[in-house]
Amino acid sequence: MTAIGTETNGSIVCPSHATGIVGIKPTVGLVGRSGVIPIAYSMDIAGPMARSVRDAAVALGALTGVDPDDEKTLKSKGKYHTDYTRFLNKNGLQGKKIGFFTAPVGRNFKVDTLMYRAIDILKSKGAEIVKVNDILKPGTGQHAFRVMLYEYKDGLNRYFASLGEDAPVKSLEELIEFNRSDSISLRYHNQRYLEMAQEKGDLSSPEYRKALAMMHKGSREKGVDRIMDKHNLDAIVAPTGSPAWKTDLVNGDSFQLGSSSPAAYAGYPNITLPMGYVDNLPVGISFFGKAWSEPVLLEIAYAYEMAARHRKMPQLLI
Repeated sequence: MTAIGTETNGSIVCPSHATGIVGIKPTVGLVGRSGVIPIAYSMDIAGPMARSVRDAAVALGALTGVDPDDEKTLKSKGKYHTDYTRFLNKNGLQGKKIGFFTAPVGRNFKVDTLMYRAIDILKSKGAEIVKVNDILKPGTGQHAFRVMLYEYKDGLNRYFASLGEDAPVKSLEELIEFNRSDSISLRYHNQRYLEMAQEKGDLSSPEYRKALAMMHKGSREKGVDRIMDKHNLDAIVAPTGSPAWKTDLVNGDSFQLGSSSPAAYAGYPNITLPMGYVDNLPVGISFFGKAWSEPVLLEIAYAYEMAARHRKMPQLLI
């Protein structure tokens, strides 16, 4: 059983982690995005969510290829595969050098315990672990937020324009006004991000072009690539997040930690799978790396899955 999710920053790996399944956020350009309504075109990508690494690998192979309506997929020529199951190797951790991204550690001691147990499993199966703390160049997150606002506006306006003249809403500006006039839409939730996006110009803006360049430099050349080259790493590992939290209309989300941003800003691949449970709530472990490194990430994730055997059948928790 497989589903397809779309991620800007965490929207595949976070729900996969919170429900105890496997999620793959591919390299941007590996999977075509025709039909996807983007939040941020430079980061958005579709990917599989499945019961096991094998199931997710099968689905990923069915999704890849050059999409004539998505120019970013042109970069995947010679880099994509239609069968990722051939990279699944239960001994795939042997000789691997993996960076342990420690920045998320210290925010939830129960997640920390699971993470250190996972590190022991990785070591026991032949992996060398190197601690890394700072991956992103300072300020990269702010640049990424600016990119998101510009691309959010552009993506939504393109979507609304595709609906034709009979569509009740034809632009981001009209969406904002519709929400303001509706008695229910803004009762519990605001639309500040929509309003901030509307204030931005188009994608020819110097501010946008600078933010995009700085986001990529800070997350790639000065970020993931720098760390991995410095330590000669095959992948980076981190806890995916904290146990699933309750969301209510007063306090909203009780989010504690996440590790999706370095791969999200860079447009690089990220795989999450179960690493244990906190009070019967699943917690995931993430492996991410350089562009087009899905084969080695799948090899590592599969070997960890076979060694840890953490997956449980889902059950209703009351």
